[in-house]
Amino acid sequence: MTTTISRLYDNYSDAQSAVARLETAGVAHSDISIVANNSEGWFNGNGKVDRDRDGVDDRAEGAGTGAGIGAGIGGTAGLLAGLGLLAIPGLGPVVAAGWLAATAAGAAAGAATGGIIGALTQAGVSDDDAQTYAEGIRRGGTLVTARVPDGDRARFESALNQSTVNIKERRAAWQKSGWQTFDSTARPLSAEEIRRERALYGVPR
Repeated sequence: MTTTISRLYDNYSDAQSAVARLETAGVAHSDISIVANNSEGWFNGNGKVDRDRDGVDDRAEGAGTGAGIGAGIGGTAGLLAGLGLLAIPGLGPVVAAGWLAATAAGAAAGAATGGIIGALTQAGVSDDDAQTYAEGIRRGGTLVTARVPDGDRARFESALNQSTVNIKERRAAWQKSGWQTFDSTARPLSAEEIRRERALYGVPR
């Protein structure tokens, strides 16, 4: 039996490192998925990841220096080599790879109810958490999800726990400002709105 584990990250670089840790721990690429907001245009559609806008692919840069955005990736092998641009209702432009992204995009294309929410709940994520994860992506975050054997759940969760968002605290903060649930028909946030959202939580750009 397998179980689904998910974590939300404010920074794509933290999520990228989490994917690398899962792969190193032995999770197959086909069992990992990543969905990241791209409203700021850091992924150019030609495969380049350039969050620091210096014209150099962050993954190669990090592999060469052993530090920074691409640290620990060791190049573009694995899941992250398959990153591509998708449009998911309510999220706007996202950069994604893996099974969850494919399920969410397929649901959207087929007009199935839920999109990203449906993909997560079908995988065993609670509705409350699925709503929070989806809203987290909408507000500039990155979601990493993996299917792992039940007996190894704790070990693989430990690989994901570094630098994660506390989704209960984040959900409570949004609710105080009037948020209730993820709305797939809502207008995606602009790059400036996401920068303001990041500033609320002291998240570096």
